[in-house]
Amino acid sequence: MKHHEEKIIDGSMNGLMKLNDTVTWTAKHFFKQRRLKIKITQLQKPDFFVDEQQEGDFKMMKHEHYFKPIENGTIMIDQFHFETPYGLIGKIINKLYLEKYMTKLLNQRNQVIKEAAESNLWKQYLI
Repeated sequence: MKHHEEKIIDGSMNGLMKLNDTVTWTAKHFFKQRRLKIKITQLQKPDFFVDEQQEGDFKMMKHEHYFKPIENGTIMIDQFHFETPYGLIGKIINKLYLEKYMTKLLNQRNQVIKEAAESNLWKQYLI
C-alpha cells in the first residue's frame, strides 16, 4: 500500500504468519504517520485467522479472515471490528467518516491479497 507509505518495521516480514506472531506497521493516514502492532490470536489453516491490535490508535481492533473454498477458487470473508477512543466524539467520527474510510482501505488491501493468492507465489509457505 505504497500510497500510504506502509512499511513493516518489526515482527514477521516474510511468509505466512503463525499463531501468536506479531507484526508492527507504520503507514500514513489522516495526514499523520501511524503505528499499528497486531498479533495473530486465532489460526485454523486453511479456514480462518484473526489478528488483533496490540498497540495503536484504536481503542480496540479485531480483524477476522475466513476462507471458503468454491468450485473456481476461494471466497474470503472479512470481518473488521474496531472502536475509537474519544467517547461520543469518536463515535460521531466513526459514523461520518472512519467506517467508510476503513471499508475502502480494506477493499484495497484485499485486492492486493487476491492478486498475491492468484499468483501462486504463496503456496511455498504452506508446507
